[in-house]
Amino acid sequence: MTKAVDLKTKTDDELKGQLMDLKKEAFNLRFQKASGALENTARVQAVRRDIARIKTILGERGTAAAAS
Repeated sequence: MTKAVDLKTKTDDELKGQLMDLKKEAFNLRFQKASGALENTARVQAVRRDIARIKTILGERGTAAAAS
């Protein structure tokens, strides 16, 4: 799990790259769950929350840029 403080220090490009990686991992975890091969079920929730954190930070930056 990634902390929001750590994510805020990264650039937008780094965050977008990490977001893509997490989306791919979420897809693979869903596929494993469907096939019954998923061992660490808690990872699904952790990945979803990390995706939400990154989207929130990117949204905040977009709003701040539009306001200024």
